[in-house]
Amino acid sequence: MRLLIAGWQGQLARSLVELAPASADVTALAVGRPALDLCEPATITRAMTDFRPDVIINTAAYTAVDKAESEPQAAFALNHDGARLLAEAAASRGAAIIHVSTDYVFDGTKAGAYVETDATNPLGVYGRSKLAGEQAVAAATPRHIIVRTSWVHSAGGANFVRTMLRLAGERDVVRVVDDQAGCPTYAPHLAAAVLELARLASGADATASIWGTYHAAGQGSVTWCGLAREVFRVSADLGGPSARVDAIGTQDYPTPARRPMNSQLDCSKLATVAGIRLPPWQDGVAACVKRLVA
Repeated sequence: MRLLIAGWQGQLARSLVELAPASADVTALAVGRPALDLCEPATITRAMTDFRPDVIINTAAYTAVDKAESEPQAAFALNHDGARLLAEAAASRGAAIIHVSTDYVFDGTKAGAYVETDATNPLGVYGRSKLAGEQAVAAATPRHIIVRTSWVHSAGGANFVRTMLRLAGERDVVRVVDDQAGCPTYAPHLAAAVLELARLASGADATASIWGTYHAAGQGSVTWCGLAREVFRVSADLGGPSARVDAIGTQDYPTPARRPMNSQLDCSKLATVAGIRLPPWQDGVAACVKRLVA
């Protein structure tokens, strides 16, 4: 299987690059700007022609949630227009595409975990641009898989776990929101699931049952406050930095973009259709903190 990863600096892309070489049946290439710029169609054509992928994984995205509120054109250019161009290129060359999306397509008002068929209603520009990208990819080719995930963290890149450990080295008390719930997802765990989806997609025709939208996140859920406390608990056990966590409400930590109060994702479809289950979120936190403390 020839696997083209669009984007190379993000947490998922880096994790895919780490995992793919361990698979004897995969030849993977991660390409980002400027060689592959989803806002520049010529670079998409060149990458497709040179590498001839069986499956494309689109990890490239505008992810600055707050900044997107003042830069809607930039967010839509990458998250919608770029995603559409990549999916159209995949369709024209007979490749399947796996497009990574987000819990931000929901408004967070549901009482329980979201399933794939729940109504979408993004609260901000970032979520709207990602939803538009999902719709564009689905319209461009029947051989698509959309993977929604949430609260991604890893030992590299900007993420909540790294931020907490940095703050613990600077102060004794950290104030963290305790009324938003979600499913923390360790990027290497997500990468393993995406690679398995790519294997299932490679060579499958347009009528196969694998196509469609899936939720993929760490098992279980927690608030940001609870996540911070788990990060510090694991870190302290390893001799790393720790701090006391004081719970606050969303109103005490205002941001330009509204966040979903409930980002819990039900991943039953992924298990039922594809036989894939991500580990519990606590396992991902333990693995991530261990790498960071080491």
